Amino acid sequence: MRVLVVEDDADLNRQITTALADAGYVVDKALDGEEGHYLGETSPYDAVILDLGLPVLDGVSVLEKWRRAGRKMPVLILTARDRWSDKVAGFDAGADDYVTKPFHMEEILARVRALVRRSAGQASSELTCGPVTLDTKGAKVMVNGMPVKLTSLEYRLLEYLMMHMGKVVSRTELVEHLYDQDFDRDSNTVEVFVGRLRKKLGVDVLHTIRGMGYCVQPPGNED
Repeated sequence: MRVLVVEDDADLNRQITTALADAGYVVDKALDGEEGHYLGETSPYDAVILDLGLPVLDGVSVLEKWRRAGRKMPVLILTARDRWSDKVAGFDAGADDYVTKPFHMEEILARVRALVRRSAGQASSELTCGPVTLDTKGAKVMVNGMPVKLTSLEYRLLEYLMMHMGKVVSRTELVEHLYDQDFDRDSNTVEVFVGRLRKKLGVDVLHTIRGMGYCVQPPGNED
């Protein structure tokens, strides 16, 4: 999952970015509203953390521009303002959730997980596909009740596909959401990780749709 952090406090930006990266997210960051607006308009994100009190272009204006341009990624507002009118302005601009500073980092992580799940149409933190269960909160995978050890990239790949269960996800979409901007898009890394993941799971839930991409669905539902 790929997340954008737009926060002008460099220390706080770094803390949030580090916490998200440690939790397995690919993270881009911006320190002002203009840069944040550009990144959010030109790159695909599964969620955005957006401060309201930004230099150059304030957070509400950034969000309004994104929504007018048709950008639908879920947005979590950060604000030091505790007035109800500021919260209303954020929601009216298109925010999906907000957190008032100061906050605990675990709350940020939990809210991002919830936003990503809801955006993908998933209500529970536990995703199930046939014998495969993925716990987004604990970052654990079980097959027939037995734990499966995955690398960070293998887990992120499976999580994204299970978030979009039944949908054919193209290789390009996977690259955009699972890797940073320096990733070599001409490499066969995605194919390699799909092969490893399929072998580790040992069950027929991860399907290659020739010429289109990949799809996770329960055994027997390939047609």
